[in-house]
Amino acid sequence: MSADVEIAEGIVFPDTGDGGLWVGGAVIIDDEGRAFAQRRSPDRKIFPHCWDIVGGHVETGETMVQALRREIAEETGWELAAVLDELYRLVWTPDDGIERHEVDYLVRVDGDLAAPRLEPGKHTEFMWVDGDHVHLLHDHRDPGDYFITEIVSRGLESARKLRGRG
Repeated sequence: MSADVEIAEGIVFPDTGDGGLWVGGAVIIDDEGRAFAQRRSPDRKIFPHCWDIVGGHVETGETMVQALRREIAEETGWELAAVLDELYRLVWTPDDGIERHEVDYLVRVDGDLAAPRLEPGKHTEFMWVDGDHVHLLHDHRDPGDYFITEIVSRGLESARKLRGRG
């Protein structure tokens, strides 16, 4: 994997070595301005069989960029090329009772976007969504857990604004 990841001006990454449990999320965008979503396996402890973005926990000693790079490679087989925007910061505590500090980013990746290599046992399917199809991410989870649609919507809006510049 290349050590070079383009970072957009103004992005400040959190100190992931502060003792908190950090999560990095990646709204992966394609050349058509669509966002990548993948369905979690039905046996996952948190958000089973629900749509999600790519991401996961920052491991001890990792920076946020290193974690994003690793998670993208593990979950899709793609390589992180650029972090384009920070989209969302939240603190949340799922049913396991462990508080998480999540930061989600709009990213661009390199690889065959038509053929992600989904992580076996963790994800079962994928789709690309545009602004007209974000509602498809509303599945059988608690309506209070729909922040995934907010994150993806913010990613699509940011991508639209960035495309307008170039």
